[in-house]
Amino acid sequence: MSSVPYLRVHPSDTVAVAVSALASGTHVTIDDLSITLAEPIAQGHKFSLKAIRAGEPVIKYGAPIGEAKSDIAIGMHVHDTNIRTLLEEEGTYHRDEEVVRHYTEKAEALRAQWHKKIPTIQAYKRDDGKIGIRNEIWIVPTVGCVNRTAELLIRWADQTLPKSSFFDGIHVWTHPWGCSQLGSDHENTRTILADLVHHPNAGGVLVLSLGCENNTPESFKALLGPVDEKRVKFLTTQMVDDELEAAKAMIGELYETMKADRREAVGMDNLIVGFKCGGSDGMSGITANPLVGHFCDALTAMGGSAILTEVPEMFGAEQLLMNRTVSEEVFKKTVALINDFKHYFTAHDQVVYENPSPGNKEGGISTLEDKSLGCIQKGGEAIITDVIAYGERVTKRGLTLLSGPGNDIVSTTALTASGAHIILFTTGRGTPLGAPVPTIKIASNTPLAEKKANWIDFDGARLLREEGDAVLNDLIDLIKAIASGEKRAQNEINGYAEISIFKDGVIL
Repeated sequence: MSSVPYLRVHPSDTVAVAVSALASGTHVTIDDLSITLAEPIAQGHKFSLKAIRAGEPVIKYGAPIGEAKSDIAIGMHVHDTNIRTLLEEEGTYHRDEEVVRHYTEKAEALRAQWHKKIPTIQAYKRDDGKIGIRNEIWIVPTVGCVNRTAELLIRWADQTLPKSSFFDGIHVWTHPWGCSQLGSDHENTRTILADLVHHPNAGGVLVLSLGCENNTPESFKALLGPVDEKRVKFLTTQMVDDELEAAKAMIGELYETMKADRREAVGMDNLIVGFKCGGSDGMSGITANPLVGHFCDALTAMGGSAILTEVPEMFGAEQLLMNRTVSEEVFKKTVALINDFKHYFTAHDQVVYENPSPGNKEGGISTLEDKSLGCIQKGGEAIITDVIAYGERVTKRGLTLLSGPGNDIVSTTALTASGAHIILFTTGRGTPLGAPVPTIKIASNTPLAEKKANWIDFDGARLLREEGDAVLNDLIDLIKAIASGEKRAQNEINGYAEISIFKDGVIL
């Protein structure tokens, strides 16, 4: 594909997007249209391809992204200044079996293509049948009171534990919770922490407690259920004379157990991959997100598992997801997912369409529908096989929808907790953050990829200049290399990895 300065995403669109900045007076030819721009258009921003009267819908991605607040002439800049959202708190949804059949047939055809050529990665096989793509020691504090104790242990371990082929490092997942919380907040904390203890990228885990917190060591062990005692150690710091020495001994035991671990060849279909976008711009839904969508289609065709979250960034595009649900049951679960999150907004006296952020708007995104229709591109055309609650773990292959907010750190933590081995994180503005798992940053535009090469792993804007299959294959090769431990994602190189847990209630 040759580089173009502007494009129309869908044949029915009434706006086009500037791929690069366009000056006022620029002559534009798209399909059978020939227009002259009435004003300058920044990269990622939209301009009108026809006269749009006040109250008429503005179409992008083949769907309404809002309606005109005033008359918009041909060639004008189309943004939040002259369009408004059409979103409401309540929606009516349906499931069309004919549309579902169309997507199912496409998925089956793609499955036939990938069936005999599933790529291989090198991973750690766990005793429970799962795989890990890292063999790390994780310290999981049950309460924020022991965060600094854990950080002292990390410093000691970094200086003491020998570097080796079987050991990929040690991390602590600090947080301020585990005590003085009530109801769902307390259970969310416990659930997410339990998910981290069970995560297969951890070859060894030290659960570090204080002893008097609400998340008591006894209740947390009960929530965890059975664990491998050689892989998971528990220390209650109030119960020992010297918590640092006791913890060091346990970490040493974990390290000794991990010495026997070796990477083995497994199919890429064993991977669970989470998708996230943050700091989006007007190019995100045209380059980086569709590229991830192509990967989602390929991974699920192989038999792998993909996770899409950020429920508020589905608002305005949710019907398109419902069109791909595998069954009536999953359709109903998707409707409940959307409505429950809308009710969360209204329960706090907030409108559902407050998004997009100032950075999104500066990058060319005008309304939440504009953002959502671009956001869901990360799910490609894959069939949605399941819908899970915040803190639940993925159990089905295919594309799973995960309940969670759009906040970057909260949602990458939720993806990790649900079982993602790796996260593909698209961005048009750039961000350094990382999850507890490798977080591959995919830029929506080349200037960002070049400027922030220390943050960005892949230039998604290559889709505008190269054949799509070649770009997808290069992305798959990168994911294979990172999953196999041959390369590190930039967040790993930079040491950027953290968690944040969803909170919605009272702190005592």
